[in-house]
Amino acid sequence: MTAALELVGLRIDFGGTPVVSGVSLSVERGECVAIVGESGAGKTLTARALLGLAPQGAHVAFDRLVVDGTDAARLGERGWRALRGARIGLVSQDALVSLDPLQRVGSEIAEPLRLHGLATGRAALRERVQDLLHRVWMPDAARRARQYPHQLSGGLRQRALIASAIAAEPAILVADEPTTALDATVQARILGLLRDIADAGTAIVFISHDFAAVRRIADRVLVMRNGIVVESGPVDEVLEKPQHEYTRQLIAATIHEPRAEREGAAEPVLVAAGVTKAFGDLVAVQNASFSVAAGRTLGIVGESGSGKTTLARMIVGVEDADDGGLRWIGQHRVQLVHQNPLGAFDPRWTIGRSLREALAAGGVPRQQRAARVVELLAEVDLDPALASRRPIALSGGQRQRAAIARALAAEPEVLVLDEPVSALDPSVREKVLQLLLRLQRERELTMIFVSHDLDVVGAVADEVLVMQDGVIVEQGAVTDVFAAPQHPFTRELLEANRPVSP
Repeated sequence: MTAALELVGLRIDFGGTPVVSGVSLSVERGECVAIVGESGAGKTLTARALLGLAPQGAHVAFDRLVVDGTDAARLGERGWRALRGARIGLVSQDALVSLDPLQRVGSEIAEPLRLHGLATGRAALRERVQDLLHRVWMPDAARRARQYPHQLSGGLRQRALIASAIAAEPAILVADEPTTALDATVQARILGLLRDIADAGTAIVFISHDFAAVRRIADRVLVMRNGIVVESGPVDEVLEKPQHEYTRQLIAATIHEPRAEREGAAEPVLVAAGVTKAFGDLVAVQNASFSVAAGRTLGIVGESGSGKTTLARMIVGVEDADDGGLRWIGQHRVQLVHQNPLGAFDPRWTIGRSLREALAAGGVPRQQRAARVVELLAEVDLDPALASRRPIALSGGQRQRAAIARALAAEPEVLVLDEPVSALDPSVREKVLQLLLRLQRERELTMIFVSHDLDVVGAVADEVLVMQDGVIVEQGAVTDVFAAPQHPFTRELLEANRPVSP
């Protein structure tokens, strides 16, 4: 049987510097092959090379590239345009960027049908678009087709992008990190959809840094590091008996045991009673009641729009409750660590200057600030030399550590962390989680940890609140809630995080 996609000896370099070296893979019809690795591994460059899309300044070469029976090794741009969409489709990570903001969703999906002459006439196009939206389980398809991308949630946008990618029924679908920014339940649905598309006969190349997602969808996997494939084979084989140390590290970083229940009761530092917050007609948080124990970690989990970030903003005092109350017991300094440290830092300032400003706000005398900057960076395992760099010059993990250091500058007793590791690679995420646990022990910190990732919350939290549509639907000790969830939504979240064999 001829493979739908065959790549041999892919090489990519920038100015003579190799970034991808000798990558080879083949994908049969009805098969899903995953390429996994951390940022900078060369996954996305490999994916885009499969579609004849090379970034500016890149030199791409391969010994052989066959796309659905066509020798693509020497195709020019005109030849590639005939292949893209019709024979090989792309689903990108960021659907909001990939979809045309000025086009309605239905028009976007109809475009490949028009380009390749697969449907003509308004009625035929409308019917085909509806069929595609139903195929990707788009709720209220007729209305969604008339909307613009910004009017859809992340999960619905990703479905629209998949519908557009499969509109011309390509033999091959390249999915580049298609679920990274999605909530657990939405991610599970998108992965299930992609698996269904593979089972219907499409060859899928699935790019990810998430081994849990790979386990759910792929038949075979290639592990990339620094532009080369370090390990490959059937998913069960590679994940159960990894041969390469790097593969073992990646897998270990995705597996967490729930934090063991700590002995003894702790006094509460914060008590919330009936807290409610609305924005116009939208009730973001409704009648939330809970307490936060001193020196412990409270996890707040839920999907996008569940109200967890609004609740966190009320805890740090950025938002005021419309009803109910948040009562601090004693005097406590509270600091917030944002999800996106690149957006939270002033891009014009060095990391050192940002830390000095935070120390000044905390009342540290000017003559002591330089030494405290060095101490803070060392405390979060950063080289003090990084103080002279601007945020853009740091990696994602380094920026998140710097953001934690800035929060610690004010000597807080309470840290509120809003999705602090959601954008990080598995091994970097694991290091940041271990850092937070160490800081909690050493500083006796109370932490409130907001996330949509139950596995991460289980690793760091003692207690957990589960939020859905602004309401706390379940709360209790992590070990109890995760072992025996009482609410259907909690069970759905936990099920979405569990590995599923393809």
